[in-house]
Amino acid sequence: MSVKTILDEKGRRVVTVAPDVSLKEAAALLHEHRIGAVVVLDAEAIVGVLAERDVVGAIARYGAQALDLPVSRLMSREVHLCTETTGIHQLMETMNRHRARHLPVERNGRLIGIVSIGDAVRNHIRMIEGETEQIKAYIAG
Repeated sequence: MSVKTILDEKGRRVVTVAPDVSLKEAAALLHEHRIGAVVVLDAEAIVGVLAERDVVGAIARYGAQALDLPVSRLMSREVHLCTETTGIHQLMETMNRHRARHLPVERNGRLIGIVSIGDAVRNHIRMIEGETEQIKAYIAG
């Protein structure tokens, strides 16, 4: 199973913001779309990811004034990416190693989707359940 399988199922829509968008505007998008992260694009280049934990950290550090700061000051700049061909095990390893709950998916340097740890776990469980059924059928057969 690969990232392509996940994107084919969930879709490829990604909520993005520009680096100069305020934290307040970005937080409103997170809430409106019921998502945990937005990808920060400068033109079409991925320059960061702003996740829920970045919002909480900004408020803890700057208080209410954080809401007026641009996401470029608060986002995670070290963006870990994957591709459609990334396997589910490699995806989970990357997320675990970098403590990343969301990975943008790129093709030829362009953003084409995003996967979350929830997407990865859901599909990993589905894969294990399929293998279990095959083993049961083999034993019973």
